[in-house]
Amino acid sequence: MDKAKQIKQNYKEMVERASPSSNMGVNCMWAFFVGGTICVIGQVITDVLKTYGYGKDDAAMITTVILIFIGALLTGLNLYDNIGKYAGAGSIVPITGFSNSVVAPAMEYKKEGYILGMGARMFTVAGPVIVYGVISSVAVGIIYYFFK
Repeated sequence: MDKAKQIKQNYKEMVERASPSSNMGVNCMWAFFVGGTICVIGQVITDVLKTYGYGKDDAAMITTVILIFIGALLTGLNLYDNIGKYAGAGSIVPITGFSNSVVAPAMEYKKEGYILGMGARMFTVAGPVIVYGVISSVAVGIIYYFFK
């Protein structure tokens, strides 16, 4: 049994040496800053749309579409991944990160063809998010319906 413990200890030391060190405070700051900036941009778009006479719901819908477009465009220009290197979850959590998770695999597999490449693999990352999002929203809807 001592040999097994020694192997585990050696493995743990090897992992610690090989793993890059990360500064959690700086990473959290970047995630907060970038995620907050994306949210501020969304709020500015919503406020501008409201000043042009759109209602609250219409402005929110149009803002979502614009943010998805911006995320897709930045992914297509190969800029969103660079933002994600510094921002981490700050670029993944907003709707722009979801847009990135759909567009990036589509671009990667485009060379395999539009049907079997891009079409079949576009949702490799975003697919589970969509599935579990729909399932959880249905579950919450049912719970809300019965316990309202």
